[in-house]
Amino acid sequence: MRVNKKYSCLPAEEKGIHIINIRAIEDIGYDQHESTLLNSLSKNPDADCKYGLYFRDGKRKVDYILVYHYKKSSAGRTLARRPQQNDASVRSSRQDQPLPGKGMQLEMMDSEPHMDYHEDDKRFRREEYEGNLVEAGLELERDEDTKIHGIGFVKIHAPWNVLCREAEFLKLKMPTKKMYQINQTHGLLKKINSVIQKITEPIQPKVAEHKPQTVKRLSYPFSREKQHLFDLSDKDSFFDSKTRSTIVYEILKRTTCTKAKYSMGITSLLANGVYSAAYPLHDGDYEGENVEPNDRKLLCEEWASYGVFYKYQPIDLVRKYFGEKIGLYFAWLGVYTQMLIPASIVGIIVFLYGCATVDENIPSMEMCDQRNNITMCPLCDKTCSYWKMSSACATARASHLFDNPATVFFSVFMALWAATFMEHWKRKQMRLNYRWDLTGFEEEEDHPRAEYEAKVLEKSLRKEHKHKERDKEKLTWKDRFPAYLTNFVGIIFMVGLTFAIVFGVIIYRISTAAALAISSTPSGRSSVRVTVTATAVIINLVVIIILDEVYGCIARWLTQIEVPKTDKNFEERLIFKAFLLKFVNAYTPIFYVAFFKGRFVGRPGDYVYIFHSFRMEECAPGGCLMELCIQLSIIMLGKQLIQNNLFEIGIPKMKKFIRYLKLKRRRSLDHEEHMKKKQRYEVDYNLEPFAGLTPEYMEMIIQFGFVTLFVASFPLAPLFALLNNIIEIRLDAKKFVTELRRPVAVRAKDIGIWYNILRGIGKLAVIINAFVISFTSDFIPRLVYLYMYSENGTMHGFVNHTLSSFNVSDFQAGTAPNDPLDLGYEVQICRYKDYREPPWSENKYDISKDFWAVLAARLAFVIVFQNLVMFMSEFVDWIIPDIPKDISQQIHKEKVLMVEVFMREEQGKLQMLETWKDKDQRKGENCNNHSPRPSRSRSGSLSSCHSYPLDV
Repeated sequence: MRVNKKYSCLPAEEKGIHIINIRAIEDIGYDQHESTLLNSLSKNPDADCKYGLYFRDGKRKVDYILVYHYKKSSAGRTLARRPQQNDASVRSSRQDQPLPGKGMQLEMMDSEPHMDYHEDDKRFRREEYEGNLVEAGLELERDEDTKIHGIGFVKIHAPWNVLCREAEFLKLKMPTKKMYQINQTHGLLKKINSVIQKITEPIQPKVAEHKPQTVKRLSYPFSREKQHLFDLSDKDSFFDSKTRSTIVYEILKRTTCTKAKYSMGITSLLANGVYSAAYPLHDGDYEGENVEPNDRKLLCEEWASYGVFYKYQPIDLVRKYFGEKIGLYFAWLGVYTQMLIPASIVGIIVFLYGCATVDENIPSMEMCDQRNNITMCPLCDKTCSYWKMSSACATARASHLFDNPATVFFSVFMALWAATFMEHWKRKQMRLNYRWDLTGFEEEEDHPRAEYEAKVLEKSLRKEHKHKERDKEKLTWKDRFPAYLTNFVGIIFMVGLTFAIVFGVIIYRISTAAALAISSTPSGRSSVRVTVTATAVIINLVVIIILDEVYGCIARWLTQIEVPKTDKNFEERLIFKAFLLKFVNAYTPIFYVAFFKGRFVGRPGDYVYIFHSFRMEECAPGGCLMELCIQLSIIMLGKQLIQNNLFEIGIPKMKKFIRYLKLKRRRSLDHEEHMKKKQRYEVDYNLEPFAGLTPEYMEMIIQFGFVTLFVASFPLAPLFALLNNIIEIRLDAKKFVTELRRPVAVRAKDIGIWYNILRGIGKLAVIINAFVISFTSDFIPRLVYLYMYSENGTMHGFVNHTLSSFNVSDFQAGTAPNDPLDLGYEVQICRYKDYREPPWSENKYDISKDFWAVLAARLAFVIVFQNLVMFMSEFVDWIIPDIPKDISQQIHKEKVLMVEVFMREEQGKLQMLETWKDKDQRKGENCNNHSPRPSRSRSGSLSSCHSYPLDV
C-alpha cells in the first residue's frame, strides 16, 4: 500500500504525537473557491443530487456517510485536505492528480503553539484512511460547506464492480432469473385460507411486499463468474440500499489505518474520535409536501403510525429497509403480541369467574360474618390493640378474585401457552428464513473490536520492549483475570445492594404500620395494611426504575473491562449481565412477598424481631396472595408506563431538542444560509444514533417474566401486557423510522441468546407457579380441610380450622397492648393464623399435626404439578415440528431446481463444445481438400487454415 510522504508520522520514540510544519501547511493549502466555482455551474446542485442522496453529479448514489469535526487555525487558515472529487475519475485520482503538498518535510515547530496537534493527527489519519478506501475501489466526495459549521461529511459510493466483488465475498444470496411456483393448498384448506384472507383483508398493510406470493425467484450466492444466472437488467436496483450500505460497512471495518502502529478499522477510528459518526442514509423524507415516494415514507404511513395499530406489521418491508436482525425483532414482538390475545381472554374469564363466585365463597363469607365474633391478636407490640376479623372483610373478598380454583387451571394453561409460543416462534422464524433467503446462512467471525485491538497492541508493545521480538498476540484468561474478578465482585455487590434496599423497604413497612396504628382513627385503622402496602410498592417501583438505569450502565462497564474480542461476544456478555442484574432488581420484592413474608413471624408471645425492636410482618388473614397481586400489578404497570413508554418518548425528544438548541447556537446569521434546505446527511446527523436492540429485547423479556412467573396471582397480567405491546410496536416503529439514524443492516437467522433466556424463564415459571399455588395461596389448605377435616363435605369451618388460639396472659413483658379494652370488652383468648396446639394442650403452642399434613400436601402438589406440566410442555414441543412441512418441501424443491439449473448449464456447455469441435473438424477437412501438403503441428494435429477460439 502506497502512503504519501506528507502522511508519514514521526518515529515511535516521539510518543505518537505528530508535529508538523505549520508553514508547510500554508504552502500546501488550496483554494476552496475552486470547488465552489465548479458547483455553481449547475443551476440547482442540491436538487440535482436530490439534497444529499447522490453525489454532485446526480448519478452516483450515496451509500454511506462519514462525519468528522474540523477546526481552523487562529490565523484563519484551513487545514490541508484532499480536493473534492466531482466526477467518476475519483478512483484514478492518485494517478491523475498528485496529492497536495507532496514532499512536505516534517519538523519540530514550537514557535506556533496555537495549532491543535491532536486535530492535525486526526486529519492525517483521515487522509490515509480515505486514501485506502479509494484504493479499495470506493468513490468519495467531501462536503464541508454545510449548515452545521465545524462538521465535515465524506460521502461514499460503491461502484458496480465493488458491489459484485463484496457480494461474492459475503456470499450474499441474490435472486436469479429462474422463477418457480410456490406449493399452494388444495381442497378444503384452500377455501379456508381464502375465507381467512377476505376476513383479514382490512387489517393487512397496504404494502406490496406483504401480499401473498404464488411465485418466488430462486436465490443463489452471488458469483461474478455466474452473472448470467442473475437478472441484471437494472443494475441500479439489483443491490438495494440496505445491501449497498452493508457492503460498504464491511469494507470500512476491514480497511486499515496504520498511523497508530496497528490495524484500525472504522470502529477504532470512531472510538478514537478521528470520525465522530458513520451511518447509512435514510431513503428520504417521511413527511412534507412534494415528498417523493420511498420506503421510509411507506413505513411511516403503514407501520409507524398509531392509527394502524390494528393492522399486521409489514415485516418484509421492515427487513428490506432495516435488515434481518431488526426485522426478526419486530417479527418476534408481533408473534408475542398475537399470542397474548388468547392468554388475555382466558385471564379475563378466570377473573370474571372469581367475581361471579365471590358471594358464594364460604371462607370469605365466614370472615365477613360479624356474628362469628373472632378476636385477632395484635399486629404489633404495645401500640396495636386487638381487632375483629370481620374488619378484614374487603381484603378477604378481594383475595377470592385471584385465589380460586380457576387460577390453578390458568397456571397450567400459561405453562402450555409458553411452550406453544416458543414452538410457534420457531416455525415463524423458519418461514422468515425461507422468505428472506437465509437458509444455510452461517454467521462468520466478526472483526475484532477497537478496544480489543488496543489491548493487544499494548500487550505486544510490552513484550516487544522486554524480549525485542513481536509475535501475533491475543488476550488470554490471565490478561482478563482482574476484569473477571471485578465482574464477580461487582455483580455480588449489586445483588447485595438490591437485597439491602428490599430489606430497607421491609423496615419501612413495619415501622410505618406501627406508627399509623398509633395515630389512626378507628375507621382508618382498618386501611393501615392497604396504605402501607401501596406506599411500599410505589417506593419499590421508583427504586427499581432508578436501579434499572444504573445497572444497565454498570453492566456495560463490566463488559467493557473484559475486552471481548468481537461485537457478538460483547453483546452476549452484556445481555447476560444486564439480564441478571435487572431480573434480580425487578423480581426480588415480588419474591419476598410470595415466599418469605409471614413465614418467619413466630407466634404471639414468641415473635421474631429485627434489630430487637421491629417485629416481622404478617400476611393478611386472607393470605399474602392479594398483596402479591398488588405488588405485581403496580410494578408491572409502572415499569411499562413510566420506563417503557414515557422514557422512550420523552428522552429522545429531549435529546433532539438539546441538539437543536446547540446547532441553532452555532448557526450563522446569514439569512440565505439559514433558508437553504438541509442535505439528507445533515438531517440524519441530527437524529439519535442507533444503540442496538438490547434495551428493546430486555424490556420485553422482563415483561414476559411478569406474564409467566407469577401469573397465578395476577390473571390480568397478559391483558395489560397486550395493551402495552400494541402501543410498544408502534412506538418502537416510530422511533426507528423518525427518531434514529438508519442502522447498518445485519444478517441474522434467529434472535440469538434471547431465545435461550425465554426458554429458561418458561421452565422457571412452572416451578414458581407451583410454589405460589401451594405455599402462597390457600388452595392446598382448602383441599386438605375439605377431604380430611370437613364434617359435612363443605368449606364451613375452614377459617376457624386455620386459626390457632393464644392466651393473652402468655404475652412477654412489655409486648401486651396498651389499651386491652379497645374493643369494649376484656379479651382472654385471641386468635392468630397458624397450625399450633391450643394453650390448654399439654404441648401448648407447638406445631400441630395439621401443619405437617398441609405441608406434605403442598410438597406433593409441587412435585406433581411441576412434573405434569413439564411433561405436557415437552409433549407440545415434540408434537409440533420446528420446521413447517410446506417450508421443508419448498427448501427441498429449491435444491432440486438449483441442481437442474446447473445440469442444464453444463449440458449447454458440452453441446456448444461439441458443436465447435464439429465445425473445427469440417473446416480442417475443407482445408485438407484444397491444400496438397497439409502441415502438421508439433503435437501431431493438423493446423487448420482458420482459427476458432474456444471460450467455454
